[in-house]
Amino acid sequence: MNWKLIKWRIRYGWQYFPFTLNTLLCVLAGWGAYYLLYKPTPKGEEPSPFLPLIILMGKMVLWFVVLLLSLSVLSTFFSYFYYLWLRSKKGYRLQVEFTTETKKGKKNKLYLNARLEGVIRPILGFIKGRLCYDDNLMTDRFPLLSNKRKEQSLWRVAITGKSSMSLPDIKEYDLKGGFVYFQDMLHLFSLAVAQPVNGHFYQPPVLAEGDDVEVFPKKTESMDVRIEQLRRVQGEHLNYKDFESGDDVRRIVWKVYAKNRELVVRVPELYEPYASHLYFYASFYAPVKHQWMGEGYLKEMLNYYKNNVWTVYDTLSHKEWNMRFMPDQSFNIPEQLPDHEKTARIISNSNWHKDASLLQYFNPKSGAVLCVSSFTDPKELTDILDRCGASTVVYFVKLSNVFRHFAALSLLSRLILQPPQDRLSGLRTRWLFSPIRFQVQKQEKVIEEILNRSHVVSGTL
Repeated sequence: MNWKLIKWRIRYGWQYFPFTLNTLLCVLAGWGAYYLLYKPTPKGEEPSPFLPLIILMGKMVLWFVVLLLSLSVLSTFFSYFYYLWLRSKKGYRLQVEFTTETKKGKKNKLYLNARLEGVIRPILGFIKGRLCYDDNLMTDRFPLLSNKRKEQSLWRVAITGKSSMSLPDIKEYDLKGGFVYFQDMLHLFSLAVAQPVNGHFYQPPVLAEGDDVEVFPKKTESMDVRIEQLRRVQGEHLNYKDFESGDDVRRIVWKVYAKNRELVVRVPELYEPYASHLYFYASFYAPVKHQWMGEGYLKEMLNYYKNNVWTVYDTLSHKEWNMRFMPDQSFNIPEQLPDHEKTARIISNSNWHKDASLLQYFNPKSGAVLCVSSFTDPKELTDILDRCGASTVVYFVKLSNVFRHFAALSLLSRLILQPPQDRLSGLRTRWLFSPIRFQVQKQEKVIEEILNRSHVVSGTL
């Protein structure tokens, strides 16, 4: 049998174990307190005159704590069995919903909104939840602390909780189930109930630091969608036309008439109130070696690339142009979602692939912005740039930058003073000696030289 599957089954079954480390600590503390307060006084030894009073006060405190703990533990078991009855009779179960919020315009955060109906909270106790997702993974436990009451009533109909989620990868996750835990005030008992939770949720990309450049759309899809800011179409000092009947004589360019004896007039500056679409392309094409796929580097590079692609998109979306993201992969995403959220989900679900190359994916005639990575084929990039106009903007995301915080001193401090905090910390140490590093950095230099020689506007992230 697969060892990974055995570990998962052990961990899954362990959720039903009712005792915790606090149970052992509380038993030891209770036994110590009982021994100190109820041990007999040695014969022939005169006790301190204040000792009986201190012992009496200690006994009162001990029994008060015991009664309080007993009340909390008994109410925990009552809440647990009452919820089992509700689940069997009324089908109540844990309901979850995921939302993405932007705090102060800096980054996206994933939040979990959980709801459990009809349940009774233990006295001085807690109710918590946990979700299982993907390939035998579990989230941290999240509390349900708020009360949901009926309108214009004090009667509680459900308990709810909102918690921020931080998962390692920017992608879509598949829910496989979950648990609800009933715990007393000191977490002496943790009574678990399995929950049939299904669905999908995704970890959104976050904003990174990026440069804002001036871009112009190359295509207007329709004349039906209006924008708030008028779009400049033609400048009066750049365009002229022959004089025709009905033209304003005040717009005649007399300098041209004196030179060529031709009557021309300035074309007035126009502001188009219709939406032009900025076509945004981001290539996830990565024709890398098969043995690289097993390395953890590609996961972190993919997260870094997604964050930078999202940053460019978010920055440009605040301009007057309508953005249209052109994915290089197929996804099943609801069409009714707003464009911003839809694009975030597309970027989150994207993966490195070997299907559509850069030449097959990017359209130089309509594409205004292109994001490429360190895995881009230099020859294909050269061919694309030769077909692009000077107004095309190309962003180059250097994937090796995800490990750029590495330094010899920080390596020494991590090895001696601090343990690795996450998988990225460990990868930084191995990245220095990895053969992938030399190949990636070599290709990055070639791509930078190609962009510097080209006539397009380029930026490096």
